[in-house]
This record gives sequence, structure tokens and C-alpha cells, in this order.
Amino acid sequence: MKRDDDTPARVRWARLRLQIIGTLLASPPSHGDLRPRIEELAAKPYTHPRTGEVMRVSFGAIERWYYIAKGASDPLAALARKIPKHAGTHPSISAALAEAIAKQHREHPRWSFKLHYDNLLALAREDPALGLVPGYTAVRRYMRQRGLLRMRKKRRGHDRDDFVLRETRSFEVEHVHGLWHFDFHESSRAILTTSGEWKKPMLLGILDDCSRLCCHLQWYWLEDTEALVHGLMQAFQKRGLPRSILSDNGSAMIAAETGQGLERLGILHHTTLPYSPEQNGKQESFWGQIEGRLLPMLEGERELTLDLLNTATQAWVEQEYQRKEHSEIKESPLERYLRGPSVGRECPSSDALRRAFRMETTRTQRRSDGTATVEGIRFEVPSAYRTLVHLRLRVARWDLSSVELVDPRSGDHLATLLPLDKTRNAEGVRRVVRPLDEHDEEKPSGIAPHLRALMAEYAATGLPPAFIPHDDDSEDS
Repeated sequence: MKRDDDTPARVRWARLRLQIIGTLLASPPSHGDLRPRIEELAAKPYTHPRTGEVMRVSFGAIERWYYIAKGASDPLAALARKIPKHAGTHPSISAALAEAIAKQHREHPRWSFKLHYDNLLALAREDPALGLVPGYTAVRRYMRQRGLLRMRKKRRGHDRDDFVLRETRSFEVEHVHGLWHFDFHESSRAILTTSGEWKKPMLLGILDDCSRLCCHLQWYWLEDTEALVHGLMQAFQKRGLPRSILSDNGSAMIAAETGQGLERLGILHHTTLPYSPEQNGKQESFWGQIEGRLLPMLEGERELTLDLLNTATQAWVEQEYQRKEHSEIKESPLERYLRGPSVGRECPSSDALRRAFRMETTRTQRRSDGTATVEGIRFEVPSAYRTLVHLRLRVARWDLSSVELVDPRSGDHLATLLPLDKTRNAEGVRRVVRPLDEHDEEKPSGIAPHLRALMAEYAATGLPPAFIPHDDDSEDS
């Protein structure tokens, strides 16, 4: 009989009993033939269902099992050991002791079972009303079944009044490019900068949820919006545009350039709940391979630079990680990525990507010199747009070499604004400002229509003139 350690003992005993009397049920003995057949079964050796040792079964036990299973509709259930009435209860734990255990766990949820037990013993000596404290095993079993487990240390933010603890569930989208994860990870090893300082770089990783494929992986000196946008643009150009993306609430992830850029590309941006990094668990698991496989292989390189680190990282992720069987999906990320199905979209041009990841803001144009100020820098507005009072601009705050003037309604690109160059303007070269109306300017003729109408109305009243002309005003006779 093959042992099955995952099967309950009562079921294993039922299987053994049914196996022993199975021949009697399949071929019922004739009158007077039951006793010799049971004696024959009792003489055989059997395997103990729990220990695996050789055992014998008595004549009376086999006879009793036969009559129990003979008329039962479910012989296996009839032969199983009956569940004790006290199962699930703890008679050795009195009501007073149970209340003391619950109160002690509420006050000290991070104590171990042994520490709880030792304090219960001391408490029982102080208060005889608690009764006798049973053994450590009984107390531990009671606490486990009641859910009085040792709580982990609270994470930062879990003690806030507005924090709500939610259940944890694993998830996976059905389509490639349906959801991407991205996050930064600080290296455990410091490397040498070009200025001769030792600094720990930050690794930006972008993973596809369905296939676990690493869409892009690159080290940067800083975890800022510029590095994030730079990495996202490379991932989009290599793999295409996903439908949605998941990140934490870091400053670079929730920056205006990031959020508005993803929105313009039609990518839904999800963020994890505050103080809940387990939502991005696939990304956190990936960092374990970086620290456990990639960086240890560079331990022998003493003069590790950022360029060398990125070169080694690209080789490792493309030649090993992407092609190695993933323990959870049971195939390589590259195989699942290629197998699909995919909901990805074609990536736009590099210029379109750069223009997408910009913060949109409104500035007022100075009528005196046709400039607008952004982040403390004045930009010149072409004279063709001098009539615009409010300018709709798109800005990448890490690159203020230019800003983009866009149509406030459609968002179409109108012009690129450059910083004010006072030195060049001092040369005195100025363009001719042409009138907005291309027709030649005409001189006014006669009295304006509105004034003519007023004069006619006044004359129609028949009133005398409301002024007395001066002698000098009258014509010489």
C-alpha cells in the first residue's frame, strides 16, 4: 500500500480496512464459508497506514469491519474512524484562561508562543482563579486554532488613522502588454563615479505582468523623473505600448510629466495603495535575482563603473533571465511573450514620445517684450503669436533648453520657444512687425456712423443749440 502523507489518518485507516475486506464485499461468502475466509485474511501481513511497518489484523476486527461496510451505501466513510465529539474544542483551557490568553495577545501581539506560555504560567501563580495551565503544546494549538498568531512588526504608515489593512491576493493578467510593472531599486554595492566618489546606483526595472519579460533594465545615478522617462521611452521603443502600467507612489512616478505623458499615449496608470509594496510583488521578487545572481558575479570587478554595470546587466537579462524557465509560469519569459496573446500597440516616433512626456501649464505673455516665464526662465514668443494673452506650454522640467507652445483646444504643436537671449538681442536686429490684417491701412473718412446718428437725433428734437457761440467762432461777414 502506497503511503500518502497528505491524506488524513482516519482516511488512510478507512482505505486499509476497505482493502482488507474488499474481496468479501466483491465476492460474498456462501453459508458457512465466512469464518475460514476471514481467518485467511487475518493470517496475512499488512502495512501500517501511518508508520509503514508490518502489522497483523485480528479476526474480530475484520469481522466487525465486514458487517459495518456490508449494508453501507458509502463503505469508505463507514469504515473511517469517527470524529470525536470534543474535536475542535479545548477542554483543558478554561473560560477564564481563554480570556486571559486573548487579553494577553491583544496587549502583546508580537510575542512568541513560548513567551505567551511563560507569562501565562506566571499569571496563573498570581491568580489561582485561572486554574491549571496545560502544557505548552496544548496552549500553542489553542492559540493557532483561534487565530492568535504572532503579528509582524507594523510597516511605516500602518499605524495611521486613515490606513485600512486589506487582504493580499496574487494576480496575473491574461494578455501580454495588458499590464506592466516598473520600479526603482537601490544597489547593495557602491560603485565609483567619474568624480571619484563611491555611490550606490538606482536600477529601473520594467516587467510585463503576463510573461514576466523584462521590457527594459538600466542603472541610473538618481531616482528622478528624467531617468524614469528615459527608461520608459526605451521600453516603449523596444517592446511597444502597453495598455496599463503599475507603480508605487514615488515622486518620479506621480510627477506631472509622467502622468500626463502616459495619459497622452493612452496608457492607464495604476498606483499601489500607500504602504502596500506587496501589490508590486513581481517587481520585488525580480530584485532578488539582481542581488542574488547578477551582482555576485561582479564581485571580482573592483573598479566597477556605471557603464560596465549597465553592459553586464543587459547581457544577463537578455541572455539568461529572458531565456531561463520561470519557476511560476513554467516556461521562459521570452517564450510566453512570443506566444501571446498580446494587446500591445505600435510605439510612436521618438519626437512624439519626447513631446508626450511633458508637463502642460499656462503662462501669461508679457506684452512689453513678448516673453513668458517658466521655472524662472524667460522664453521668447514668436511675433506671430503676440496676440495670445494666455499661452499653453508643455515643459520638461529637467530640460529647459526649450518649451513647446501648443493649441489649448487640440493640443497640437504650434511652435518651439527658446530662452531669452539678451546678448543677441543687444545687436539691434529686429524683424518688421507686419499687421495682422494683410490689407493696406486706410485713412478714416468723415464722421463716424454712430456720431452721425446722434447728431441727426439731436437735430430732430428741434431744440436750440445748447451752447452760445463765441464771437471768434462765428464766420466773418
